[in-house]
Amino acid sequence: MVPPSSGNRRLSSIRVLSASERSIQPSVPEHHSCLVNWRGGLNAVPSTTRLTTSPSARFPVDEGSQRRPSKLLLKVNIDRSLGPVHVVMPAENTVNDLIKAAVEIYVKEKRRPLLEETNPKFFQLHYSQFNLESLEPEEKLINLGSRNFFLYLKPSSSVTSCGSEEAKIASQAMSPLTKFMEFLL
Repeated sequence: MVPPSSGNRRLSSIRVLSASERSIQPSVPEHHSCLVNWRGGLNAVPSTTRLTTSPSARFPVDEGSQRRPSKLLLKVNIDRSLGPVHVVMPAENTVNDLIKAAVEIYVKEKRRPLLEETNPKFFQLHYSQFNLESLEPEEKLINLGSRNFFLYLKPSSSVTSCGSEEAKIASQAMSPLTKFMEFLL
């Protein structure tokens, strides 16, 4: 149990400045390029490079060149899975590379539900789960403008049209059987 006197000492050490005392506090002019305002306070920055704070990122950005990130953290939601697959890839990779990496990670982590097909060429990437148009396979990731994507199996008609003759024969052979099953129901 804490004695009451020690609690009073803690409260007495907290001091609130009045309005007149706050106006006396020295303020740092905004035009000084050698100081950058961070969350913890003002930090000195060497004045050899002119740095400004980015309004969205709260970290210094060099005005001379717009640096592009070397790697991107991307989230890929796979159809019917519970959570996204997180993929870190170089910014110059393509949509095909992202599809391949996301499928590999999904299979390696043994996520559920299991994928019907693990070949990346049978998948397409979308911006949204409601977007019907898939992304171009050769598009660079840095040019997409988003870091969240949805991965779906291509529609079955396109899979069989680009698949082998054996796949077409198998799909035709299954058709009478499914018709018979529907007849029984």
